[in-house]
This record gives sequence, C-alpha cells and structure tokens, in this order.
Amino acid sequence: MSEPRVNELSTVDAEKTELFAIADLAKEFGISTRAIRFYEAKGLLQPERVGGTRVFRRRDRARLILILRGKRLGFSLRDISEYLSLYDADGSRTAQHTLLVEKVDERLALLRRQLDDLKTTIDELLEIRSLADERLHSQG
Repeated sequence: MSEPRVNELSTVDAEKTELFAIADLAKEFGISTRAIRFYEAKGLLQPERVGGTRVFRRRDRARLILILRGKRLGFSLRDISEYLSLYDADGSRTAQHTLLVEKVDERLALLRRQLDDLKTTIDELLEIRSLADERLHSQG
C-alpha cells in the first residue's frame, strides 16, 4: 500500500501534523510559558506529552486564542472555562452561544456603569481644576 499524498490527508491527520511547542506559543502570543502552564493547570488547555515535553495541537492553540481574548475583554477564568467546556459538550453550540450572549451582556453592563462612573469623576475633577484655577488667578 502506498503512502497517502498530502492532499489526501484528512483534516484530523492534518491537525495531528501541526504541533506547537510551549515556547513557540508563548512567543507567538507574547506571553510567558509560565502563563501557558498556568492555563494548563486550570484545565483550560490539555497538551499531550511526548516524553517530558508538552505538545500543543491546533485545538490547544485555538483555545489559547479564546483564553487570551477573554482575559483581554475582562472575563474571569471561570467564565472562560465554562465557555470552553460547553464547546465540547454541545455539538450544536446553542448552549455555548447562549452563555456567550449572557456573559457579554453582563460585561457590557458593567463596563457601561464604569464608564458612567469615570465620566462623573472626570466632570468632578474638571470642576475642581476650574475652581482652583479661578482662585489662583484671583490671588495673582
């Protein structure tokens, strides 16, 4: 039997050929290997082991992208973990998308409250600054 040609490889076989070392992922995403090991310890990533070396696949890389995006958007590791676990549990992704909408709405509400608080604080600081400037100019 002959070897399969590259264009005959299934998606699964192609995925198995794309391996990433922890240092490669760390460099690509500008994070430390310690951060990746932390996400692994939290159960967010499940690299395989070849000897003592962690071997990450495309799926792990994709999960890391979602983890980092979630963190950047202010989601907790618990939220991210719940979202990622639904990916494996629900083939239709309905539960995952429902959770995402819920978490995004919660995050948007929080950010809007914080934005209102910041606007209020900025207005108060501008008023204090204006009063202080007036007093300085009236004394001079």
